[in-house]
Amino acid sequence: MQRRAFLTTAALTPLAMPAAQRLPIKKAVLIGMIRPNTLSYKDRFQLAKDCGFEEIECQTVKDPQVAGEIRKASEATGLRIHSVMNMDHWQYPLSSSDPAVVETSVKGMETSIRNAAEWGAETVLLVPAVVNPQTSYGDAWKRSQERIKKMIPMAEKNKVVIAVEEVWNKFLLSPLEFARYVDDFKSPWVKAYFDVGNVVLYGFPQDWIRTLGKRIVKLHFKDFKFQNDPTIKKRVADFVNLRDGEIDWKAIHAALADTGYKGTATVELAGGDAAYLKDVSNRFEQILNGV
Repeated sequence: MQRRAFLTTAALTPLAMPAAQRLPIKKAVLIGMIRPNTLSYKDRFQLAKDCGFEEIECQTVKDPQVAGEIRKASEATGLRIHSVMNMDHWQYPLSSSDPAVVETSVKGMETSIRNAAEWGAETVLLVPAVVNPQTSYGDAWKRSQERIKKMIPMAEKNKVVIAVEEVWNKFLLSPLEFARYVDDFKSPWVKAYFDVGNVVLYGFPQDWIRTLGKRIVKLHFKDFKFQNDPTIKKRVADFVNLRDGEIDWKAIHAALADTGYKGTATVELAGGDAAYLKDVSNRFEQILNGV
């Protein structure tokens, strides 16, 4: 009777699930999210730090004086610049058939790598190619790889990883393909910058994370949702604040834990004031804690 009573009680008692552990990931914010832009770089860096961010991602800066100001802002506030977002790869893609366009793109990457070296950043984000009516998928693959290979010596010299990102450029449309693209370089100086929100239209981020595994050197966090647009009476795809969209963040947490990722994740959303940034930071923290 005692055994039967115990089994009955156990069946009715919900099992206590172990609490998810916080992922060993540093929270970063994109410099463009910190508004107003009338603030000095030092004040923008301090605001990011005060809102709970541990690192920051900056954009390509061509002016040496401004680049120096950014470096000093990082040193003064203790907020580390972990990555540089290259700025010329969309308008001037490496996959173009126009040598002048490619030359501009390469110069932009060279500037970004120099920025990263000056600021102590580990990576430069690169959109590797753009597929369009003028550029076939095969040409985009071949041209971009040929041109990235020529950049590897500079990246290695400056100890900066070229971090290829998947975006809405009609290129690298599956995790298997993304993995193969990175592997083709056979170099530790070319890795994957995985954006969680950019694949929701045609895949599951947790699947991409597990497939890419150790190839991932950096992460972008943003959420994604289909919303009703009354002006056109259709549902439209839109990026939204963290945990307000359709991404399964618990699945993301589990995938990152399984792969052992220990780097930095940068939130990439619309900008805002201090109250907004603190809210984003808190949502970010909930994700890392598996809430």
